[in-house]
Amino acid sequence: MDSVTAPPAASAESAAGAAQPAGRWTRDAILELLELPFADLLWRAQTVHRQHFDANRVQLSQLLSIKTGGCPEDCGYCPQAARYHAGVDATPLLPLEQVVAAATAAREAGATRFCMGAAWRSPKDRDIEQVTEMVRAVADLGLETCVTLGMLRDGQAERLKDAGLDYYNHNLDTAPEFYGQVTSTRDYQDRLDTLERVRDAGIHVCCGGILGMGESRSQRAGLIAQLAAMHPQPESVPINNLVRVEGTPLASADPLDPLEFVRTIAAARIAMPRSRVRLSAGREEMSDEMQALCFLAGANSVFYGEQLLTTPNPRAQRDRELFARLGMSTDAGH
Repeated sequence: MDSVTAPPAASAESAAGAAQPAGRWTRDAILELLELPFADLLWRAQTVHRQHFDANRVQLSQLLSIKTGGCPEDCGYCPQAARYHAGVDATPLLPLEQVVAAATAAREAGATRFCMGAAWRSPKDRDIEQVTEMVRAVADLGLETCVTLGMLRDGQAERLKDAGLDYYNHNLDTAPEFYGQVTSTRDYQDRLDTLERVRDAGIHVCCGGILGMGESRSQRAGLIAQLAAMHPQPESVPINNLVRVEGTPLASADPLDPLEFVRTIAAARIAMPRSRVRLSAGREEMSDEMQALCFLAGANSVFYGEQLLTTPNPRAQRDRELFARLGMSTDAGH
């Protein structure tokens, strides 16, 4: 591991970061991190990052919408909600061969994990049957598999596991007390129940949130604390910067200060030292300099490809150029 010298004012415990047990990462503890001087926070995050990962490697995941639009939920950030007029047409589940073609192209472009998303509140059993065929086919290509299908009922996670699913994505979105301002068609416990079913089935958890929806810094700390309190902690933590889509209730939300986004990435790295912290939605609007700071703060995974479900993402060529400028290489990861 590369040697790192602590700033003079840092204690041994604060320098290590990861020495603090996961259960001690309360909201107040995360808030203390977010309020550190920026340089000290990034130093701590980079120290923790280097204890568990190669700081110059990034894992690439690609996301495909396998069933778009028509969702009955009312999530304020989501253009796929049927009740909003955001220019997203509802489509049926993609045919298997189209999914396999997209996964093959993703692998050839360098992605090592292929994620499939469907705009359902909760999949029916016949939906699960079709998705399991996709999971098997993508796994046969040598890719890690991930799906996000909404809330799962008893027995559904086990069927996905039997098909070879590696990861299930189900984001908490925000802090518990702010969740009701984002959606009214489900509650926080619904999210936690699905995550418990996923864990019980032996599937890795991909769980993160969205920043910039009008939440306070304390509420951002609450989100990170909630994620860090999971046992075990999520293997993947996607952090989204709100994409403001016309026609959705959050279209006019004030943009989040870029340095506040970087601070939150750093706090996630310190509190969840062994998790993949993924830059997800919103990268299209991030400068190269902002992304570089996020990598310095401990992000080590990105969603790769030109579209994330229904919102734009940087071109693969732009990403490759950025990685080259930063001296970063790609890694299959975990």
